[in-house]
Amino acid sequence: MYVGNLLISLCEWAVRIGDETALNRLQSLSRPMNFATPLAPWPTVAVVLIATVTDLRSRRIPNWLVGPFLLAVLARSGYLNGWNGLLQSFLGVLLGGVVMGVFWKSGGMGMGDVKLCMAIGAWIGPSQLFVALVITGLAGGIMALLWALTGGFLLDSVRSASGLLLRLGRNPRPGETRVLSNPAARKMPYAPAIAFGTICSFLGRHG
Repeated sequence: MYVGNLLISLCEWAVRIGDETALNRLQSLSRPMNFATPLAPWPTVAVVLIATVTDLRSRRIPNWLVGPFLLAVLARSGYLNGWNGLLQSFLGVLLGGVVMGVFWKSGGMGMGDVKLCMAIGAWIGPSQLFVALVITGLAGGIMALLWALTGGFLLDSVRSASGLLLRLGRNPRPGETRVLSNPAARKMPYAPAIAFGTICSFLGRHG
């Protein structure tokens, strides 16, 4: 009799635990996902790595890579987080477009770099993008210095960079070429710096 009562108690306990587990699973499935989930880095990391490869090979970041990614991110944000998710994504796009657009307008980088940062901003939002852009700027400066040293055109790059800073935000004059976009200065691919800054921003957030 004692054994029978014990078995019944164990069965009731197992059923109760099973019900609680099932309830927890249902709640987790029905709960809206956070703007950044543990898996969130991987789509962005894949995009920036592909962009790095294409930029190193052809000095171009293709629209077929950035465009669909940006649209998918906006759809994801709206579906999972509603208007708040869309707002965060659009603020990220705006921040990336404004900051990188200043350098593009001055001839400091290509439009592909701007689009890439806008798409990244849509995924990670403005706060994390700000961190990524700061790290990207530092990494880009170091890379440009090493690029110029190994290429033997350090002085030319310094002069071009100084001119770029003085004319930052202004349209180039007809026939004028500036740092990074100047073939004489050996245009440096900037996607590796963007990739480095983006990945580091994820490490700081999830570390």
